[in-house]
Amino acid sequence: MVRVTQTQSSETSRSPEFRLVQVALGGLRQELFHDAFAYRPLKRMDTESGPTRFLPARIRVYAGLLPHAVVALMAMIVFFIGLERFHGGIGPIGLVATLTPTAIVLLTLVRPVLSFWASLGTTPFIGAVAGFGTGWPWAANSFAAHLVVLGVVAARTRPRTAVWMWIGTAGYALFAEVFLGRGGGTDAVPMLFVAALVLLSVTVFQVRRQADREVTAQQTVTAQEISKRTVLEERTTIARELHDVVAHHMSVVAIQAEAAPYRVENPPPELEQAFLTIRENAVAALTELRRILGVVRAEDYEAPDAPQPTLGDLDALIRNVAEAGLDVEKTVTGAVRELPQGVELSAYRIVQEALSNVLRHAPGAAAKVEVSYVLGGLGLRIANGPARGLAKPSPGAGHGITGMRERVTMLGGEMTAEATDDGGYEVTAFVPVSREEAPQ
Repeated sequence: MVRVTQTQSSETSRSPEFRLVQVALGGLRQELFHDAFAYRPLKRMDTESGPTRFLPARIRVYAGLLPHAVVALMAMIVFFIGLERFHGGIGPIGLVATLTPTAIVLLTLVRPVLSFWASLGTTPFIGAVAGFGTGWPWAANSFAAHLVVLGVVAARTRPRTAVWMWIGTAGYALFAEVFLGRGGGTDAVPMLFVAALVLLSVTVFQVRRQADREVTAQQTVTAQEISKRTVLEERTTIARELHDVVAHHMSVVAIQAEAAPYRVENPPPELEQAFLTIRENAVAALTELRRILGVVRAEDYEAPDAPQPTLGDLDALIRNVAEAGLDVEKTVTGAVRELPQGVELSAYRIVQEALSNVLRHAPGAAAKVEVSYVLGGLGLRIANGPARGLAKPSPGAGHGITGMRERVTMLGGEMTAEATDDGGYEVTAFVPVSREEAPQ
C-alpha cells in the first residue's frame, strides 16, 4: 500500500483572487505609504530644451522656477477662495480653515505624498467649519486644493500613483457619505469626475514625456552604436587597403635577404646566418599579417588587382569628378617628393572622399584641392563653396568624415572639418613624415 502525502505551502494554497488582492495592496503600500513623509523638493525645470532655450540667459535662470511659481499661484487662488467664504468676518478658526488648504498646496513642493494625505485628513474639519451649505465633504477651498494636490502629486510621481490617489479619494468620499453624511447633498460625484479628468490629463502628459525621454535615450544609444560600427568598418577598410602596401615591403625584404649572400663572394657564415634570420622573420611577419587580415576581411571581399592609388593619381581623380560636373582647382606647393606608400594611399583617399562629399552635399559648387609638401610631412586642404544650381543635396550617412579622421589619426596627424563663413565646407589635414620614413 502506497500512501501519497500532498503538502501545500501557504503560497500555493492561496487562490488567484487572494494573490491579486495582495499584489494590489502591495502596490498601494508602495505608492502612498512607503516614504510618505520623505523630503522630495521639486526640481528646477530643464531650460536647455523646449521653448525656454530661446530665452536670454539671464531670464532662463529664473525660468527654471516656473513650476514653483505655478504651484504658488494655485495656492494663492485657493487662499482667496477660502477667504471669500468668510468675507463678512473671519475668526481664528476660520483663518485656520482658510490657510490650511493653502499650506497643503505649498506642501506639494517638498513632500508630495504627505500633502495628499493631509488634504484628505483635513477635509472634514474644513467642511465643518465652512458649513454644510458650502458642500460636503469638501468645502470650496478644500475642493480646489485637493484637485491641485492630485495634479501636482501625479505629475511628480508615477502614473500608477494617480490611480491609487483617485481610488483613495473615492474611498474617502464613500466613507464621508455613509458615516459622516448630514442627510443633504454631497459634492463627491463632482469631485471624482473632475479628479478623474485632472489625473487622466496629467498621466497622459507624463506618459508621453516619459516615452519621449526613452525614445531620445534610445536614439542616443543607437547613434553611439552606429558611430562605433562606422569606426570599426572604416578601420577594417583601411587595414585591407594597407595590406598590399605592407605585404609588398615585407616581400621585398624577404627576397633581398635571400639574394644578398649570393652577391658577396665567399660570405662569412655569420653574414649568411644573419640574412637567413632576416628572411625567416620577414616571412613569419608576412604570414601573420595575412592571417590577421583574414579575420577582418569580409567573405565577399576581393583584393584589388590594380596597385593602390597614390598622390600621382590625383589628376585622374580630378578629371573623373569633373566629368560628373564638379569644377576642381588643384594646387601643389613645396618640393614634390615620394612619400611612404601608406601616406600616399591615405592622402589620396582623403581627397577622394572630400570631393565625393562635395558632389553629394554641395552640387554645383567649385572646389579647391591644395597639396603642400613641407619639411615635416604633407598638408592637405579641400575646400568648396556653397551649393549652386537646381540640384538638391543628397543626404549621406556621415561616414566620410569619420573615415578621413581615422586615416589621419592612424598616421599620427591632425585634421579639421568645418563649415566656412561663405556657406561652404573645408577639410584640412596634416600628416607628419619623418626622414626615416621617407623612401630613399
